Order: sequence, then C-alpha cells, then structure tokens
Amino acid sequence: MAPTCLQTLLRCRSFAILFLTPLLLLPLPIAVPTREAKCAYMIIIMAVYWCTEVIPLAVTSLMPVVFFPLLGVLSSKSVCFQYLNDTSMLFVGGLIVAISVEHWNLHKRIALRVLLCLGAKPALLMLGFMVVTAFLSMWISNTATTAMMVPIVQAVLDQMDNTEYDMTMMEQATGQTNKVIELEEKNASDPTSAHAIGSGQDPDNARSEEKKKRKRICKGMTLCICYAASIGGTATLTGTAPNMVLKGQMNQLYPNNNDIVNFASWFGFSFPNMILMLVLAWLWLQCSFIGLNFKESWGCGAEKSDKEKAAYNVLKTEMKKLGPISYAEFNVLLMFISLVLLWFSRHPGFIKGWAAGLFPGGEKYITDSAPAMFIALLLFILPANKPKFTSWNASTSDPEQTKEDTKKPFLTAPLLEWNVVQKKMPWSVVLLLGGGFALADASAKSGLSVWLGRQMTPLGYIPPWATATVLSLTVAVFTECTSNVATATLFLPVFASMAASVKINPLYLMLPGTLSTSLAFMLPVATPPNAIAFSYGHIHVLDMVKAGIVMNIIGVFCVSVAINTWGRPMFGLDTFPAWANTTAIP
Repeated sequence: MAPTCLQTLLRCRSFAILFLTPLLLLPLPIAVPTREAKCAYMIIIMAVYWCTEVIPLAVTSLMPVVFFPLLGVLSSKSVCFQYLNDTSMLFVGGLIVAISVEHWNLHKRIALRVLLCLGAKPALLMLGFMVVTAFLSMWISNTATTAMMVPIVQAVLDQMDNTEYDMTMMEQATGQTNKVIELEEKNASDPTSAHAIGSGQDPDNARSEEKKKRKRICKGMTLCICYAASIGGTATLTGTAPNMVLKGQMNQLYPNNNDIVNFASWFGFSFPNMILMLVLAWLWLQCSFIGLNFKESWGCGAEKSDKEKAAYNVLKTEMKKLGPISYAEFNVLLMFISLVLLWFSRHPGFIKGWAAGLFPGGEKYITDSAPAMFIALLLFILPANKPKFTSWNASTSDPEQTKEDTKKPFLTAPLLEWNVVQKKMPWSVVLLLGGGFALADASAKSGLSVWLGRQMTPLGYIPPWATATVLSLTVAVFTECTSNVATATLFLPVFASMAASVKINPLYLMLPGTLSTSLAFMLPVATPPNAIAFSYGHIHVLDMVKAGIVMNIIGVFCVSVAINTWGRPMFGLDTFPAWANTTAIP
C-alpha cells in the first residue's frame, strides 16, 4: 500500500509544485499589499520552479512578462526591455562566433595540435586534455567543448587498452613456451622440482592490479575534461552564462558604474584564478587517479612505451583526418582573433582604447557588444571559399569552362548560415538571462532590494573576507542541484543588497558569488559537462562525489585568494564606490 501511495505522490509531484506553490504563498501579497511583497511573491515562485524544474527553465523566465504588470510591480514595456539588452546582445554575438568555430571544426584542430605538442605521458596527457578543454571553454560553450573532447579521450584510452591487451597476450604466449622448456629441463635433472615450479607466483594478481590501474586512469582522464570545461568558462566574460548575469545586473543595479566589469577587466581578474584552479585540479586528479610517481608519469628522457606510442598515433590519425587548414577555417580563426583583440583594446584601462581614440565619445556609446556583433555580421558575409576571378578573354581560355564560370556567383556561400545558428544557438539561455535581468530590475524598482539590505545590516560586524567565503561556499553547494544561471540570477541581487547594507563594494560579494556558480563538480546532474562525462560509463556517482568535494574546496579557496589579493586593487574593493551609493530606484 505504502509504495502505491508513494508512487502516486511522485506522479503528482510536478502538478502539486506547479499549482500549490502560488496558492500557499498567496497570503504574502494579500496580507502585505506593497510592491516589495508582490515582487518577493513572484521571485519565490520562480525560485521554486527553477530549483525543481517542474516546467522548463526558459518558460519560467517568461513569467515576469505576464505577472509583474498584472501585480503592478513593473510596466510591460519595462519588463520586455530586459529580455534583449546590451548584455544579451554581447552574449548572442559571442555565441555566434563560437558556433562558427565549432561549425568548421577549428576547435578540434586546436585541441589535437596542442595535445600532439605536449606528448602522451600520463601526466602530460591529462594536463594537455585539461589545458585544451579549459582554453576552448573560454570561447565556446562548455557543453560543446566536453562533447568534442570526451570522444577524443575515449579513443585514446581504447587504443591504450588494446595495446595493453596485445602485449598481455604476447607475454602469456611467451611465458607458456618458457614454462614448458623450463619444466622439461627440470624434470630431466630433478623430477621432484616440477611441483615447485608450478607453484610459483600467479601472474593473475599482477594483471588484476594493472586492470585496476587502467580503470583509475580512465576515471581521471574522463573527470578532468568536465572539470576543466567548468573551470575554463570562468576565465572570460562570455565563457559561461553566469558571468553575463553579473555583467547585466551590474548595469541594471548600478547604471553609473563606469563599465567597471568589461571583457578586459574580467579577463585580468579571472584568468589568473582559472590558471591557479586548473593547476590545483590537475594535481588533485593526478594524485587521486594516476599517482605522483614522477619518473613513471613524466618519464623525463625515457623511451616511450607502447601505450604512449599508441595514444600518440591516435592523435596523429585524428589530425590527419582533418587535412590541411581550409580557407574557411583560416577566415574563422582570423575573425576569432580579431574579436578577442577588439575586446581587449576597446577600453584597456591603462591607455586610451580604440573606442575613445577613433570615435568621439566612443567610451560612452560603444560597449563590448558592438565588436561582438560586428564580427558576427562579417561571418554571414565573408565567403567560405576563395572568390574565383574568371578570365574574360574567350580566345585564351576554354569557352565552355568560361561560360560555366561566368554563371557562378562571385562570392560563394558565407562562413556561417542562419539555419546553422538557429539550430545551435541556446535560445533558452538567452531567455533565462532576460528573466534574471527582469527580476533584478523589479527588485530594485519595487524597493525589495532596499528592504533586504536593511535586514542584513547586522552582517556589517563580520569581516568582508569571511562573508565572501561563506557566500561562495553556499553558492557552490546550491549550484550542485540548480542551474548555474538560475543560481546567479537568484543570489546576485541579494548580494548587492547585502553589500549596500554593510557599505562594502558590491563586487566584493558579487564576483566570488558569480565564480562559485561554476563550481558544480560533485554530481552528474549539476552541469551538462558532468552528465556527458558520466554517460561514457567510466565513472560512478560516488567517484564524482569524492573528487568533487575536494574540487569544490579548491575552487572556493582559489576564488577567495583571487578576490583578496589581485582583485582588491583591480576593482578598488577596499572602498565603497560612489557608483554604489544609489541603485536604479526611481
């Protein structure tokens, strides 16, 4: 009977959460009929829906368009404006460039080239996989990076296993032959010694240990990909969606912040943090799954083993399949490098950037979204093949060929077509960002942010570094079971209110909070890269939990070090800035 009731409850779980949550919370706006209470009512409902995913995340993100105007919190015009603002356009532009890189397999070429340069020693192979995955995840989605890298890892591991199996079979055949010869010699000289030889050490134990070692290496190599993908996304402003949530909410809550969070400033702060986190993660995975035997792992000056040669040959074979770099790949690479240079040089901070130098008042009008969309537009214009200049002199060329060439268009198909973008663009994340910006705007304009700030005034007696560390741990645990974008959307406005109440720089709490949303290392369901790595069957949930707990500690430690060392002078975290004195409240 009990199992039947439990099954019924589980079957009705989504229905109950969907309809009971608004009903149970309904006394809040009725008993306290203020804009703050109505805004809080909607935020709590959306938080429950986001955490339980009773309806798709993107669908939940559209609720402010309907209910904020009905409840009198914001006008429809104000709400809808948040769904495609400057930050959203920056995100879309960056994704279009990333899609072009993925479409022409440029990311795979970069990955294989780096791996071939680093070599196939166990430690170097893991380091190579992590460096490549982290670098690619800085520019394209961590899901796409993991989906590309895990099959490469799988192919390398399979080839190493096949080589190990072939070597074992050869050793067994050789061992049986030697054993027969040895037995015959011993029987001829001493018949009583035959039993002694037969009772020697069983080689099965050695093979069993070798098999366990191979399993550990497989687990480590697989985990390093999904972890490096999550770590790499933190290094750039467009690397992962929570970074864009911070950028958007900073612009929303503090419109006079002087563009303090831009591509260059974020990279200067987060890239060293990513390097530190990646090195510590590599050492932890190396210690846990391969061991710190430097002679065996690094093999300095030693000859390559058969397994290492097999792994290297797999990488070479995959590289040969790609062939020489094509005209389209070269153009995409050129566009990608151009975009990165435009982002860095727009407003470097220490010198005048191109925005102010080339355009009057450019620092006021031009943001990072402008170069992103400019490069995205070029991708839809530039041809994927070299333009052909046909000969107009019919007497010196083949007339039929000339006639065919003149019928062909001068410019071939572009580097990127809209149907490719439409298929690969994560529009749900764009809506999720918009929903988050609408919540932040409503919190500020309804007065809910001010009310929350007043409630958190006692936190001013706690040292800021301790507050930031505790909040980072809280977010890192929360993001294990909730979308990282939803986590950032829910927590960042609260952190901004908290900072205002205790008079510390909002970035002191919002920066570590944002980075901590990417520390989802413990569960397969925590983030898509974890799920992809888990699906290949090398790792169990317990393996990921054991490794992920330490990874979370490493992540929070690195974030705390970054925010309390080089982060202080970069963002002026020791003072309460003038732009944070008033938020965007009418």
